Amino acid sequence: MKNILIINGHPVQDSYSAALAKAYHEGARTNSDQVTTITVRELDFNPNLEHGYKKRMEMEPDIKSSIEKIQQADHIVWVFPVWWAGVPALLKGFIDRTFLPDVAFKSRDGKLPQKLLKGKTARIIVTSDTPRWYDYLIMGSPTLNQFKKGVLGFSGISPVQVSYISPIKNAPEKSLNKWVNKITELGRKGA
Repeated sequence: MKNILIINGHPVQDSYSAALAKAYHEGARTNSDQVTTITVRELDFNPNLEHGYKKRMEMEPDIKSSIEKIQQADHIVWVFPVWWAGVPALLKGFIDRTFLPDVAFKSRDGKLPQKLLKGKTARIIVTSDTPRWYDYLIMGSPTLNQFKKGVLGFSGISPVQVSYISPIKNAPEKSLNKWVNKITELGRKGA
């Protein structure tokens, strides 16, 4: 049985990302997989890493629980919008507070850090108003490069699959529903 964790990083409750996270969850439940969802906006935590990595902050219960869920998961599904070529600030704060030294990686003198989340896979489901071709050809996919390589890959999570849904703004309801159905099917497959 696969333990799937869905992380909804959109700060707005009734967002399209919320609908996609719900669709993946519903699809995954049909296979009797263990499925858990973290909705970042509902957590009670300080998203600001106040001391950088010089001094560890006291962990709020929601951060402790989230770290445990990340460590227990086999497959992590991240759902969020691309804003200004990056992730929303709240999601970035969640990553800063959960992907910590000795949790996601272990520093080693003079060597690359040890990846502590090896054996896990991931899917990134992003929404954007920017067409994918523009993000890729003109911008160089900054959000996906930073998130896929700089966060997940750095921690050992691999492979990482991507579903890039765009443009969202003014998209016909039929197109949006089609993507919800595709994401439900990905959930059924645990992919």
